[in-house]
Parts: sequence; structure tokens; C-alpha cells
Amino acid sequence: MMQNLYEMSAADAPAKTWCGGNLGGDNETCVTTVPLVGAADAFAVRDSKSEGRGSELRMTGAELDSFAIEWARSRGLAL
Repeated sequence: MMQNLYEMSAADAPAKTWCGGNLGGDNETCVTTVPLVGAADAFAVRDSKSEGRGSELRMTGAELDSFAIEWARSRGLAL
């Protein structure tokens, strides 16, 4: 049975910030990924924009990998 990722803590885990463009100022186009405490391979993906703060998606590593690969393919990007 899969754990409920939204019940897991991400508060004390180190975050990685991913940015691109920054056309509208610092952190406008950034997201962060934070490993979830107690999960072998799961992450919280957070919005860096002030109006999006507090919003996050939680995914297993496999789900996040699948999203990234399919997103890149749909945009015609090479991996």
C-alpha cells in the first residue's frame, strides 16, 4: 500500500531550487523540490511566486520522472 504523501513532513528537508528565464524578477520562474521525510523516493514540488506560496504537489520519484520526461517530449525537447 502506498503511503499518503500529503501526511509526510518536508519542513526540515533540504530544498533544491530550479529556475529558468527570470524575466519578471527574482524567483518569478522558479520551483523548488523538497524530499519528503520518511519516504524512500518522494518529493514536494513548490511554487516560488508569492501568490503561489503554500501551494505544492507531492509525487513519488517515478511520478515526477514520468512527468518530466513526458513534458519534455511534448515540448520537443531533447533529454
